[in-house]
Amino acid sequence: MYSDRIKYVGCDDADLDLFESQYEVPEGMCYNSYVLFGEKIAIMDAVDPRKTQEWLTHVALVLNGRKPDYLMVHHMEPDHSGSIGAFLQVYPETIVLAGKQAFQLMTQFGIEVANQQIIKENDEISLGGLTLRFIAAPMIHWPEVMMTYVPEEKTLFSADAFGKFGIYDADPDDWACEARRYYFNICGKYGQPVTRVLEKVAKLDVQTIAPLHGPVLDGEKLAEAVRLYTIWAHYDVETEGVLVAYASIHGNTRHAAEVLADMLRKRGCPKVAITDLTRDDMGEAIEDAFRMSKMVLCCATYDMDIFPPMHLFLHELGLKLYQNRTVGILENGSWAPQAGRIINGMLEQMKDITIVEPVVTIKSSLHDSDLPALEALADAMMK
Repeated sequence: MYSDRIKYVGCDDADLDLFESQYEVPEGMCYNSYVLFGEKIAIMDAVDPRKTQEWLTHVALVLNGRKPDYLMVHHMEPDHSGSIGAFLQVYPETIVLAGKQAFQLMTQFGIEVANQQIIKENDEISLGGLTLRFIAAPMIHWPEVMMTYVPEEKTLFSADAFGKFGIYDADPDDWACEARRYYFNICGKYGQPVTRVLEKVAKLDVQTIAPLHGPVLDGEKLAEAVRLYTIWAHYDVETEGVLVAYASIHGNTRHAAEVLADMLRKRGCPKVAITDLTRDDMGEAIEDAFRMSKMVLCCATYDMDIFPPMHLFLHELGLKLYQNRTVGILENGSWAPQAGRIINGMLEQMKDITIVEPVVTIKSSLHDSDLPALEALADAMMK
């Protein structure tokens, strides 16, 4: 990997289409696992059961006939714990290290562990030449999560934190794009726990971060990752600009959204992104909503409610604790427009959302008579 004493034994899953059965991963996924060599040997995490045999082969090659002393379990989600049982069949004498709640979850998942050692915050285990120092990281993004710091290598094994979508070497020069989509969809709800862990990590001399997904980070890439995580965890604005998100049934609401986006560009908006909530990846729409400083929601009325793709989008934003943003609304309805009222009600449930006036109403399609109101909304979004 990057050290004679730390070897990478993870696996790429290039054929995976949906991570957690919901997030599109056109570049697949990777499940990271590492072997630490001191006088004793520790395996850091297992992998998804889709890759059990491949992983066990990687582990055996690196061990070269030796037996591991420990298996450290940082996170019990099945994409990391799903191969523990198979591992213990091959290496039954291995001591499994995990927090108390992680062992409870193993029982629930049907994983039998004969040799258990419960670890907690600030516990240390010496491998002989390498030290495992444990950091509690609850709710990033499950309650049992631990991280491990190895001071001799100045390396943090960060569980799912600092992970990204994609196989290990996907987009090596653009960590942020898929890391951002991963963060807000997987960990976005847990800004406060992430902040607390960042405060713990800041006290350590961390020069390398080894996450459970995505590449190992060091140097400038590590510094940039920590900078972005600090922004994301505080729900701060990363990019000044406007996301125009529309849910259109027959294309008329889409047309109005596109006209509004063009008005914003002509006014010099620093960045305008537009997304079709009926067709585009919902995970990317969530990512852009959190990234940008402002958003305009353009939606048709449907069954005296809002068109379901917009409802799903707002529901997801609420789950992820969308906050501290400015939002405009454009509604469409042929006989009884309701979208604006319902969207406003859903936004009111979120923290520190400023709703911009005017709320623009169009009837069936955009008319010349609607343009002054649309222009006024564009002006308001530029303030």
